[in-house]
Amino acid sequence: MPLSHTPDLAQALHETNSRLRSSLDRLLPDSASHAALPRPATPQQMAELLSELRIAGQWLRTVPAEKIPALEQELSEYRKNVEHLRDLLPSIHQTLLRERDRLEQESARVISAREWVDRSRQTL
Repeated sequence: MPLSHTPDLAQALHETNSRLRSSLDRLLPDSASHAALPRPATPQQMAELLSELRIAGQWLRTVPAEKIPALEQELSEYRKNVEHLRDLLPSIHQTLLRERDRLEQESARVISAREWVDRSRQTL
């Protein structure tokens, strides 16, 4: 890649890093709630993260061999973001498992209530 495209690459990685940081911040627990675990990730949030990682992967395939300070800084920032995501993934997984359990319990309650209603109608 010619050096003339390197500022574009550094800028693209900067924008990707910004979006990644924003996505990761939305997964962190609210400081006011004193929760230790991240919020349950929505499918949209996970899709956004995956999209940003794919975009960054495309950019990373075009990184030139020569060392350019602005680009090196963005690569370092990207590495930090990916490491942060790696550290968050186990707690995100646990949060999603708890949410699934909660939804299954709620579903069982709704089914039980529906069955009770059906039985009540039969006795009338």
